[in-house]
Amino acid sequence: MTSLDTTPEKEAPDAAQAATPVPRRSRVPVRETRVTGQPAFVLHSYPYKETSLIVDLFTRDHGRIAVVAKGAKRPLSKLRGVLQTFQPLSVSWSGKSELRTLIDAEWVGGMLPIERTALLCGFYLNELLVKLLARDDPHRALFDHYISTLNELAHDEPAQIALRKFERALLKETGVAADLSRSTTSRALVEATTDYVVDPERGAREARVSDVWPVVSGKTLLDMEREDYADPATQAQSKQLMRFLLAHHLGGAPLNTRQILIDLMQL
Repeated sequence: MTSLDTTPEKEAPDAAQAATPVPRRSRVPVRETRVTGQPAFVLHSYPYKETSLIVDLFTRDHGRIAVVAKGAKRPLSKLRGVLQTFQPLSVSWSGKSELRTLIDAEWVGGMLPIERTALLCGFYLNELLVKLLARDDPHRALFDHYISTLNELAHDEPAQIALRKFERALLKETGVAADLSRSTTSRALVEATTDYVVDPERGAREARVSDVWPVVSGKTLLDMEREDYADPATQAQSKQLMRFLLAHHLGGAPLNTRQILIDLMQL
């Protein structure tokens, strides 16, 4: 089992350097009245009234949507055992508002379950999607990457590598990924032997003595662009860099699953 590093968060940039977080306002929903057989995963659910649930779904063609699953908490409800996280589903819903009504959900199968530490990593992916994706904003490539990452975790692939690739893909899909291959100050290509910092809004630039942002080597940045995390130094530096970038785009909001992982490693 791959263990995740529990190093405390890096010091955040000061107020003068930190840019305003990207707003995540929900888009106006597409006014469809009925969608059937849509590939989806449950990201999160919570009780609604006495017998129902509100479920946050990540769908292939409609992005992140919210549905009300009426009667899903009843003991004999078909939905009770189906609406589970990390299970590939085929879902149908109807409605014109931002909160649709779930009509049906069926388990598709074909994926191994994730367990132990990998399970917590899966909840970490879900929390990132809930907090960084606007509703009704399709991300088909990210949906496929999510499936690939769950499969990697289920097959005991190194968790640190799987998570770094997904984090980077998430920032690219949401349009906030900084360019890691070229210096924003000199416009020259990043050099493997030079140290850099990454401005969350602009991209990489040469490191200065006064920088409080994470300093990484040019090789790490180039490796990340190639999705090559074989070098242990790249693994360590990319983790700190992605932690910093995600904190910026989350506006400082904590990630609960990350703290759970840290707490477990300290037991």
